[in-house]
Amino acid sequence: MTVAPPVIEKLREIVGQQRVLTDETSFQQYGVDRTTLWTPSPGVVVLPGSTEEVQAIIQLANAERIAVVPSGGRTGLSGGAVALNGEIVLVLDRMNEVVAFNAIDRSVTVQAGMITQQLQAFAEQQGLFYPVDFASTGSSQIGGNIATNAGGIKVIRYGMTRNWVLGLKVVSGNGDILELNHGLVKNNTGLDFRHLFIGSEGTLGIITEATIGLTRPPKELSVLVLGVVDFPSIIDVLKTYNDGMELTAFEFFTHNGMEKVLAHSEVPAPFESEAPFYALVEFEALSETQLDQAMALFETCVMEGWVLDGVISQSLSQAENLWKLREDMSETLSRWKPYKNDISVNVSRMPEFLAEVESLAAREYPDFELVWYGHIGDGNLHLNILKPDDLPVEQFAGQCSVASKQIAALVGQFNGSISAEHGVGLLKKDYLEYSRSATEVQLMRQVKQVFDPNGIMNPGKIFDAV
Repeated sequence: MTVAPPVIEKLREIVGQQRVLTDETSFQQYGVDRTTLWTPSPGVVVLPGSTEEVQAIIQLANAERIAVVPSGGRTGLSGGAVALNGEIVLVLDRMNEVVAFNAIDRSVTVQAGMITQQLQAFAEQQGLFYPVDFASTGSSQIGGNIATNAGGIKVIRYGMTRNWVLGLKVVSGNGDILELNHGLVKNNTGLDFRHLFIGSEGTLGIITEATIGLTRPPKELSVLVLGVVDFPSIIDVLKTYNDGMELTAFEFFTHNGMEKVLAHSEVPAPFESEAPFYALVEFEALSETQLDQAMALFETCVMEGWVLDGVISQSLSQAENLWKLREDMSETLSRWKPYKNDISVNVSRMPEFLAEVESLAAREYPDFELVWYGHIGDGNLHLNILKPDDLPVEQFAGQCSVASKQIAALVGQFNGSISAEHGVGLLKKDYLEYSRSATEVQLMRQVKQVFDPNGIMNPGKIFDAV
C-alpha cells in the first residue's frame, strides 16, 4: 500500500515541506523498533511539532482511512512501532520541550518526544528525581515509556511509569484532543482515561504531552553484589533484605551472562570466587547504622548457606562498575541475536517457574544457551535464548517462536504475564491468551472502538481487530 501524492501534499501543508519524508533511508530509520524480525514498509514519515499538528494528521488519516504508527525513541523490543503496510509513521522527535515546571507540586509537563535521560537531567537541575530508569534512557522517549508503561531497575522502590504520570494530553484515534487529569493527585470524578492510554501502545491515540511527578533524589547509594548458591536462595536473600531495610533495587543475573559482560568490557569481576547466580542489592546508606545493618544481613545470608561471597561498593566508580555487570547485559548479549522473553510471575513462585523453564529448555532445546537476568524484586524475569553461531537467523527465530509458545503456556499456568514491561506489540500478541481471558481481549477491542472507531491507530498491535 502506498500513500497517494495528494495526501502527502496535505501532510506537507500541515507540518512543512521538509518534515514529510518519503525516502527509503527514512523508512528504514523510523519504521521499525529494535526488533529484527520484520522489514519496515511505511507509506510516509511525518514529524509534527505540536499537538495541533498531530490532531490535523490524525483527522486526515481518518478521512483517508490510512493507518498511523506512532514512533518515539524506537527502543521497543516487541514490534510495537513497526510499520509494515504503507502506514503514516508519526514521529515525535521534534516534540521534546519542557512545557511547564511546578516546584510546589513537584511536577513537570513535557512533550512526549523528550528523551528519558533529558527528563532525568532536568529533574536533577531542580534538585529533584525522576526514578523510572532502564538501559535505554539515553534514547527512549517519555511518550513511548508511557505507551508501554515502562518499568526498569527501580520498580521495587518507585513503581512503574504509571505511578508517575499525573496527567496526559492526547489526540485520540478519532482526532479529539483530550486533557486528562490536569496533574491532580486526587481526582475521584469517574473513569480515569489517563490510565487507559498508559500501556496502550498507541492503539487508542497519540500521547503528545505528559505531566510527570518528581520526588527527592536518593542519597548515599551503596551497592552490594552477592554470589548466590542457587535461584531459590536469591528469594531468601531478597526476603532477608526486604525485611531488614528499604531497598532501591534488587536485581539478579546468571554467571554465564556475567562472563560475557566481563569478556566484552573493561568491567572487573566483583570478586575472585564464582557462583551460579548473582544478586545486586542497592540501598540508601544515610548513616553508618544502615551500612552496619546491610553487612549484618549479609552475614546472616552467608551463615544460612545462601551466599558464597560478596562485595560492597566503596566509591561511586565502584558502584557504577557493579551496576554495569547487570546493566550492560542486554547490550552485550545483542551480538548473539537473542530471542528475548520478558515475563513476570509472583516473586514467591519464581524458583518453581524458573526450574520448569530450565527443564523444558533442556528437554526440547538442548543446543540453545539460556541467559537469565532481571528485576527480581518485582517478579520480572528476562529470559534470553542465544542463537548458536551456525544456525541461520530465520531458522533460529522459528524454533524460538515454538519455544516461546511453550514458555507462554507455562506463564499462564503460573498466572503470570507474557509481557512484564516491554509491551505486546506484534511479537507477543499470539500469546496474549495466556495472560488475558477472551472476555478481557474483547473488552479491549471495544475500548479501542470507542477511541479509534475507524481502526487507524497502530492496527495489529496487542490484538487483531477481529
